[in-house]
Amino acid sequence: MNWEVLSEAPHAVVRRRGRFIAVDLKVPHHTISTSLRNGGQTDYLRHLINHQSCEGSGHNIVFDLISVHGEEAYHDAVCAEIGVPPGQAAVMGTAANMNYAAVVRRTHADVEALAIVTAGVQTNATCAGDPAVWCETEDGFRHLTHGTINTILVISSPVTIPALAKTIAVMTEAKSAALQRLAVPSCYSTDIATGTGTDQYCVAAPTTGGRPLTSASPHTKFGEIIGLAVREATLEALRWQNGLEASYTRSLFHALGRYGVNEETVLGGLADLLSAEDFEFFKKNAKAVFFEPQVGAAAHALAATLDRARHGMLPQSCVRDAVVQQAATLAANLAAKPDNWPEFRYRLQAASDEPGRLVTAAIALGWGEKWRRS
Repeated sequence: MNWEVLSEAPHAVVRRRGRFIAVDLKVPHHTISTSLRNGGQTDYLRHLINHQSCEGSGHNIVFDLISVHGEEAYHDAVCAEIGVPPGQAAVMGTAANMNYAAVVRRTHADVEALAIVTAGVQTNATCAGDPAVWCETEDGFRHLTHGTINTILVISSPVTIPALAKTIAVMTEAKSAALQRLAVPSCYSTDIATGTGTDQYCVAAPTTGGRPLTSASPHTKFGEIIGLAVREATLEALRWQNGLEASYTRSLFHALGRYGVNEETVLGGLADLLSAEDFEFFKKNAKAVFFEPQVGAAAHALAATLDRARHGMLPQSCVRDAVVQQAATLAANLAAKPDNWPEFRYRLQAASDEPGRLVTAAIALGWGEKWRRS
């Protein structure tokens, strides 16, 4: 097979071909992984494999293979296709395209952290503690999902086993920090996602080559470069796989979609609140409104206020006014008339408490006033 080399170092080489990314460990490594076979902590793995096992929707080839032949049959099939010994490999499966993989290295002194990440969050993003729909019993369970963040982290220096375990915590926090920066919503609750329900990882550090590092705490430079590499690789992978980048997340619906605010409901509500002429005018310019930076800023502030209210930070007696204030800011920003904020706040006091209706009322108010002469 003709492979593209993505990264090469004395201790490991990263290569890609088609639906596979392989990290070949040139020297013995301590590893920790979620692989179905050879997972957990080992010191005998030589290959870390990330495999696009299916397409994102309506493609059950892996599910069918596992259902008929068992989980290890999938592992064996992947290893056979790329010619690596199944007993020396950790395998991760995903629907993400390997061409969208992000490879990021960060170094300090003579220590390097290399992160290789594929990521997709559109159908399976979760927040830790979200309601679950599966329970494992003695009879087992089977389920196939298509949103996954797979992370391979290769360290250039020996690391003690406790510190290697700590890298997993730092790596996970870095992944969640990337999702927080993009305000990725959970698919199962109104919370911001912390990962997906099928995230996997492989972490490796050589067993020899100097004094082992003893701490991966974020207070250490080693912990810092782990966090930077994984966070940046996750952001880059999501940019390519899902088109998620900071500028895109200014959208009104990205900010408030987890509270039921979407284009269909907003347009439906505006049809009742605007004159026919103003509504037709709005539809011709809807994208400009929905992605207007100041509207997006107010929408994210409103979402944050709703979050704080939901988590009990605000007394119930204050919630209504706090939410209306943010909606008034949205209306004032859309109208490009910040001096009219007091009037907008007053007029929105009569609007519904339901976020979608309140936002729609604020948009109608702001749009109706934007081109009205003072």
